[in-house]
Amino acid sequence: MNEEKRLARAKQFAPFAALRGYYDMIRSKQRRIQPRREMSEDYAEELSRKMQQVRKGSMVRIIHYDHDGYIVTEGIVSRLDTDFRSMTIVKTVISLDDIWDVEVLDCSCLP
Repeated sequence: MNEEKRLARAKQFAPFAALRGYYDMIRSKQRRIQPRREMSEDYAEELSRKMQQVRKGSMVRIIHYDHDGYIVTEGIVSRLDTDFRSMTIVKTVISLDDIWDVEVLDCSCLP
């Protein structure tokens, strides 16, 4: 009986999310909206050279534009599709046109 009272008392202090999704909305509002940057020809050539090093299985860090700002995605390239101009890092599909910078962290991919 004493155990039941203790459990009932502990239950009243359990977290309760009365406003489901509220904290996600607040976090999204804290994100600053950034305009898409224009890339110079010199920088585009440098990025092209970096992209030539990327292979399926490479561990990469990508800075890319996503909806309203630039984000960093890091992971293993699971797909590189030049026909549709996209790259998949784990399960995140990134358009090659949205990529601002790429860094190959580890290339343990097959030749």
